[in-house]
This record gives sequence, C-alpha cells and structure tokens, in this order.
Amino acid sequence: MYRIKTMNKISPVGLKTFDPALYDVSENHDDEHAILVRSAKLHDYSFPPSLLAIARAGSGVNNIPLDQCSQKGIVVFSTPGANANAVKELVLCCLLMASRDVDGSINWVRRQVEEGVEVAGLVEKAKSAFIGPELYHKTLGIIGLGAIGTLVANMAVALGMDVYGYDPYLSVDAALRLDRHVHIVKDVKELYKKADYITPHIHYNETTYHMLDAEAMSYMKRGVRIINLARGEIVDEDAMIAALETGRVAVYVTDFPNNRIVKAPHVLAMPHLGASTPESEQNCAVMAAKELQDYLENGNIVRSVNMPDVSMEPSGVYRLCILHKNVPAMLAQITTLLSRDNVNVENMSNKSKGDYAYTLVDLGTEPQPDVVLEIRALPNVIRVRTISRN
Repeated sequence: MYRIKTMNKISPVGLKTFDPALYDVSENHDDEHAILVRSAKLHDYSFPPSLLAIARAGSGVNNIPLDQCSQKGIVVFSTPGANANAVKELVLCCLLMASRDVDGSINWVRRQVEEGVEVAGLVEKAKSAFIGPELYHKTLGIIGLGAIGTLVANMAVALGMDVYGYDPYLSVDAALRLDRHVHIVKDVKELYKKADYITPHIHYNETTYHMLDAEAMSYMKRGVRIINLARGEIVDEDAMIAALETGRVAVYVTDFPNNRIVKAPHVLAMPHLGASTPESEQNCAVMAAKELQDYLENGNIVRSVNMPDVSMEPSGVYRLCILHKNVPAMLAQITTLLSRDNVNVENMSNKSKGDYAYTLVDLGTEPQPDVVLEIRALPNVIRVRTISRN
C-alpha cells in the first residue's frame, strides 16, 4: 500500500481519487511514498528514504527544493493549467481596476457614509475623480503564453483589445490555441513600447528575477498599467516604486503584497488570490493526485518540473523504472545486463532533461534479483523501481 502524506488543506475532490485499497492518505505519515502539497515550504523538510514523488497542487514550485529532490531521485510534479481559468478571470478584474479607480471610489463612498454625509447628493460631482480609460482598443502586452497567458490573450481579443505576446519558448500546442489576431513578437522591447497594459505569466527563476526592472520600464509607454499575478520577484520593487512616483507606471496591481510596496502610490495589492477559487483548488488537487497515481502505479512521469516526462503504455509483465544521470552509454549498460540474464525487452522509452534522464523498460519475464541489484549499482544510476504486472 502506498502512503500519501498531505500538507496544507487539499481539496477532498482530489483525495477521493485515491483508491483506499491501494493508498493510505494521511497528514501524519513520516515514512511516506509521496507528498501532496500546496504552499507548505519543504526546503527544511527531512525527506525519508521511502519518498518517491512530490506533487504540488499548483503551478509554482518555489516551496520545493528541486535540486535536492533531483539528486535523491524524487520526482516533482506541478499542475500547470489547472488554475488557468481562475487566474484569467482575476486578470480581467485587475484590468478593470487598473483602468478605473474602482477601489478608490468604493472607499470614498464608505467614508462619506461613515462621516454622516448624505452620499447620494455628492456622487455626480465626485465621480470625475475616479474616471479612467476603457479597455476597448487599448493594447495589452502578455509576457508568457502558456496555459494562463493564452487564455488571457484570447479573452483580451474578445474584449476588443490589441494583444501582443512574447514567449521565446512558445509551444506548438499553445500557438494553436491562440487567437489568430494575437501579435507574437520576438523582442520583448517591442511589447514594452506598444503596451498600455502589461501582464507577465511566467515562472520565477534565475532568468526571470527582476525581469521588469528600470531598464525594461524605460522602454514602456508613460502611464502604462502593470498587473503581476505571476510572482513578486519578477518585478524590481525599487524600479517599480520609482516609476510609480514619476508616473512612468500609472498603476501597479500585484498579488504579492509586502509592507513596502503597499505604501507606494497607485498600488492595488491583493493577498495572492490568483488561484483562490473552489474550482481551481479542486482541479489542482485532482491533477496532482492523478500524477502521483500514474507514477506510483505505472512509473509514468507526466508534467514533472525536475525530471523528463516519459509515459509508455504497458507491455510485458515487468517494468523497470530507472532514474539516472544524463550521461553516455547508460542504455547500453542496462540492456547488456538484461540480455545476459536472457530477459527479453518488450518495449523501452528514454528521455533526458538537463542533467537527468529517465528510462522505462518493459520486460517479457521477471529478471533475476541480482540483475536488478546490478542495475542499481551502476555508476550514475540514482533510483530503480520495479513494477510487476503479474
């Protein structure tokens, strides 16, 4: 039986996908085979030797030590796209709030009532203080055209906006989902120069840290409105505060507040609401649970962030799942050991990702235990799992 440890509150809809005959799901395991997590920080967590996989019910994995997991042969999954619609809808809300001072106008009305003023008689004179532009025929720049960025782009086109997208890693699938009216640029500076609104939808890593810095803002239109529902670290706060004070940036909407940025002028800050819908939490939990099940039961890796995706329909009666370093001659060494034992390889799949590789081998008969031990002992092999289909 596989032991699944849950961290944070995981949607019951996702937990119900685990067959109780195969899985023991609890938040109290200390020798778990897999972890299902949302935002709990695992950088200081002591991973037990039994741990095979971690599934993050969400897209960002900054709370998980990826390098350590890779070195230990722990596969880390995320759920890209499961929360895409929730984020897309919040982007629409942010676009409107960045245009018209909805937040300021609501607060003004409440203050009048609290001060005992008859607000109905003041609204016609006061409303001009909260005026703002329409989205129609304005230009939206989207950095990152993955699951979320594509939905945002198509939504903006439907609103009558002129949409520019930048993504040096644009996939064929994402490109096919994009509305044909979206302009794809190869240089992000072109997007900066044209956009009235800018919204990044990219992962935070070493290359995207402070991507929106003083230099980037120097290319932007004066009065640009920036919406950041991706990660706070993508924006250089020093540069943003300076741009807000000079009017280079008219409004900054962020889902990643801190005391410093909230005190800056023309900032609308929210408490990380991007994926905060029951539908999104359910979708993420179900996707994460199914990723774990497919890996634990079948050895398939789908949507991993630290290991290559390898998925293969079962054939034969025995499957070897081998995580190893991405170095030459690994397949030759593995097949040599199997052929010496007269084991027939029914099917094989191998893929690499950076320094790591994953090999699935389906066998016609069960190999001798010493052969499996010899494969485990090969230099550069990190972990070997066996799955019997008898």
